[in-house]
Parts: sequence; C-alpha cells; structure tokens
Amino acid sequence: MKFNKTTEAESKYQDLDKMELNEILKNINKEDKLVPVAVEKAIPQIEKLTEQIVLKLKKGGRLVYIGAGTSGRLGIVDASECPPTFGVEDNLVIALIAGGDKAIRKAVENAEDSITQGWKDLNEININHKDVVIGIAASGTTPYVVSTLKKCNENNITTGCITCNTNSPLGMTAKFPIEINVGPEFLTSSSRMKAGTAQKLVLNMISTTTMILLGKVKGNKMIDMQLSNEKLVDRGTKMIVEELNVDYNTAKILLNKYKSVRNSIENYKKTGLI
Repeated sequence: MKFNKTTEAESKYQDLDKMELNEILKNINKEDKLVPVAVEKAIPQIEKLTEQIVLKLKKGGRLVYIGAGTSGRLGIVDASECPPTFGVEDNLVIALIAGGDKAIRKAVENAEDSITQGWKDLNEININHKDVVIGIAASGTTPYVVSTLKKCNENNITTGCITCNTNSPLGMTAKFPIEINVGPEFLTSSSRMKAGTAQKLVLNMISTTTMILLGKVKGNKMIDMQLSNEKLVDRGTKMIVEELNVDYNTAKILLNKYKSVRNSIENYKKTGLI
C-alpha cells in the first residue's frame, strides 16, 4: 500500500524568512484552522479505539501512551492531567517516552531509534492483556513506537495509535489506528505544529470521553477532581451549591468533611445532615 509521508512534505509557503511578522502569524493560523477538520474526519476511528479503552478499563485494565519527542510529551501531558481532573489513580493512565523522564525536557540522542527499549519500558510497568497501548507518532515510522506495538500484538495486548500520515507502518501495525492527515506543516517537517495540535486534540477526546463513560463526570462537572489548591476547593464548593441548592458556607463545610464533591453530594442526599 502506498505511503506518502505528508508530515515531511514541502511547506506550501516559501521564503518564510522574508515574511513580515503579521504575515507569518496569519499563515500559521490559516494552517492551524485545517486541524479540527482533519480530526473530524477521523472520529469513526477515534470512536472504535475509545470503545476498546472503556471496555478494558471497566475490567481493570490501564491505558498506556508511548511515544518519542513531541508525541511522547503530549502523551505525558494528557496522562498527568487525568488524576487531578477525574480523581483516578496515578497508574490508570500512564505515559512512557523514549529516553525516559529526562527526555521530557531535553532530547535524548537516538532514543527513538531503539527497537527493543519500548517493550522493556512496558514490562517495567507490568504490561498485560488487560491493558490498551496507544503509540503516538506524527510520522508513523518511529522505531521505538512501531516495534513496541508489534510486541504488544504478539502478546495479545490491544493496540491503537495516533499518527498524522495515512498507511504508515504504525497505522498498519495498530489494531485500532487513528490517522489524522493534516497535510504539510507551515515550517517544513516541524510536526510539533499542526501534527502536534491534532494529536493533542485527539488525546483530549479519548481521555475525556473515556472518563465520562466511566462515570467520572456528573452533568458537565468534574465531581471527582482532586482538591489540590484553593481555586479547585472554591470550584468544588460552587458545584455543591449548585447541585444541592445549599448556601456556600454549608457547601464548604460538606467539602471539608467529605473531601470530595461526589462524596459531599452523595452523603448529603443520603442523610440530609452535615
């Protein structure tokens, strides 16, 4: 099957270094507007993968992102936000990056080229058939990611991917591929731009939808969020006020006693007492 690496195709724009500031910004924005349209076309693929994730997590499995460079960092951002946003355990959504934690801030030379390290990294977290592993790679060719998904397939572990090239090695390897063809980047081959934006949007869709379907949201509120600062305590208190139709002080007392929005609402409805 033909494979065109559009993420590395020549930019539609020439002489970027001769453009005026305003022209650069407008052209970047013009390209960015294409991203949500490309993501919309991939919704059927996103739905199929998310359905598998929900099924696995309901049976005690985990969601694992694995990537390199920008793709790996985007996975880390999404995974790290799940506990504070939805109150889940730190090990429910896990992100691994080629080169380890030091690669989060600085590039690690040749880390993405290993065809064995990814599987070793998964074994460090005791990967098993209950889990779902999503490979994230804009190009769809990163050896660290592609080789890891192949090993997952061999071991009966559900695999998905997020890539911005169609018919890539990664897309052909994943059992549930997501392919978002955003076209050439404004800056040739700089896949941290449109491709990175597309990956972030899809990760948001996957994790948020999964958590909603797992019952971590009530109405449109994050009732299981961690109350890690005053801003979130205030937000949680206002949620209780709205849900129970009590005054702010009563809601604050409930939250201090029961330590979460969900527990505060459920216990008050159950007993009517503070």
